[in-house]
Amino acid sequence: MQKIVLVFAFVLSASMLSAQTPEKAKALLDEVYNKVKSYNNIFVDFKFDLKNAEAGINQETRGDVTLAGDKYVFNYLGSKQLYDGKKVYTIVPENEEVTIEDQSNEEDAMTPSKMLTFYKQGHNYEWDILQNVQGRKIQYVKLTPIDSNTEIKSRLLGIDMGTKHIYRLIETGKNGTKTTITVNSFKTNQPLSATLFNFDEAKYKDEGYYILRN
Repeated sequence: MQKIVLVFAFVLSASMLSAQTPEKAKALLDEVYNKVKSYNNIFVDFKFDLKNAEAGINQETRGDVTLAGDKYVFNYLGSKQLYDGKKVYTIVPENEEVTIEDQSNEEDAMTPSKMLTFYKQGHNYEWDILQNVQGRKIQYVKLTPIDSNTEIKSRLLGIDMGTKHIYRLIETGKNGTKTTITVNSFKTNQPLSATLFNFDEAKYKDEGYYILRN
């Protein structure tokens, strides 16, 4: 009889802990979100790693993004993308080309302006593993998309428990592709040029760039 009581108590406590997990994970993500939104601007230098063993893909590169509200300047793979709050400008020096288009209206579209807040909606949350990375405690939260039609199987979001900043995002696709973004540098409230998010079309025309409007 005593063994049965002990087993019942263990099962009950485990089920209670499991029930608290989504709320605990959501509370942490809310704390991260509120901290991100409190900054005037954010600069992130990151490493991007893309792997798909079946397709023979193994790519690694670096990039950086400066964010202020919804506006951003995103440098990646030798190109620059700028959003001034109205239009997105993609500048490709290699092709001497600039593409101008409206910001995507798709709610699920992952844009630089959403890279630190995308988890706020559209996911179920689960408390995951805790890692020690060079003395930093990184707590992972597993994000599972609510929309079953998405190409994303799951995401793991690693939070630095000391700063409450995002340290790493590991995204697993249903096709086996694994994308890892690791933050190398996270700076806030930096002095920014008043024209940082402005696109100077005349300058690029003078340099011989082809301007394409979509």
